[in-house]
Amino acid sequence: MTNNPDTSPLVTPLPEFKDRSNGLVIFGILTLMLGCLSGLFVPLMVFGTILAPKTTDAPPMNHAALLPGLATYALLAVALIWLGIGSIQKRRWARAILLIFSWSWLITGILMTAFIPYVMSKALMNLPHQPKTGAPTLPPGFMTGLIIGMTLFFFVAFVLLPAVWTFFYNSRHVKATCEARDPVTRWTDACPLPVLAVSLWAWFCVPMMLILPLTGMAVMPCFGVFISGVTGSLAYLVIAAVWGWAGWCLYRLDARGWWLLVISMVLFTVSAFLTYSQHDISELYQLQGLPQAEIDHLQKMGLFTGNRMAWLSTLCSLPFLGYLLFIKKYLGENSSK
Repeated sequence: MTNNPDTSPLVTPLPEFKDRSNGLVIFGILTLMLGCLSGLFVPLMVFGTILAPKTTDAPPMNHAALLPGLATYALLAVALIWLGIGSIQKRRWARAILLIFSWSWLITGILMTAFIPYVMSKALMNLPHQPKTGAPTLPPGFMTGLIIGMTLFFFVAFVLLPAVWTFFYNSRHVKATCEARDPVTRWTDACPLPVLAVSLWAWFCVPMMLILPLTGMAVMPCFGVFISGVTGSLAYLVIAAVWGWAGWCLYRLDARGWWLLVISMVLFTVSAFLTYSQHDISELYQLQGLPQAEIDHLQKMGLFTGNRMAWLSTLCSLPFLGYLLFIKKYLGENSSK
């Protein structure tokens, strides 16, 4: 008795793709190198603060204030080394997180590169002049070249490089290669990448908020006043708990996490606007324990004086609120990435 060909199982062929295994290894090694570079900043910051008081007349700085920076570089180093190894092993979770990281790196870099000429010009204009002639310490031509050079450096390091990472890990061939080499369902497959990005950023903010009370810099604008001390520390601890839970809810595609983040961001925006409209940011620096000489220098630069900080904080919040509105459509859906 012959088999009926119509009853044979149907096999769905895999879509054709170009194997990007070599590229995943190369970018994995480059990511590992970025992680090692980030880790190098940790001892450099420590040694720099130890040597600085011996070589300058500057007042001793609050060493606890370095904790957020040290924690950021340390976490970044561990994450990039971990992701670099994952990319070399062609893991699908590594590709997903590296795509989120590269997009975040690129967007942040574009904003930094656009802002750096203004910051550099303000900083260089407020350098002390020559005591005898009153002329600027640095010639105008040199200052212009320095601004252009720093802008080009930021463009390469924070725009061009992340654009290359984004282009590579966003490729459908890279995605298909990782899925073929790593066919096991991973934790990054639990929700769409745009939602996962917000969850990861919320979780990243949690340790930063937990560290601030240890530094003595837990100062927060609160609807027209600055709260600090025990009250400010408790406020940061509460926000850390709320954002940690909101990130978990979003990861589970639970709309409660989305609402928590939206409401908290709206409250933060209104609170910051009201506070910085009535108070100069120098008051925040004083509550954080910054040396008066450093506060005077920052005020002289005029970057965030007056009500500029009120409008800047509002403008910085709007893109994030817009992104939260964008991801609302994914909640309650098991959309594929």
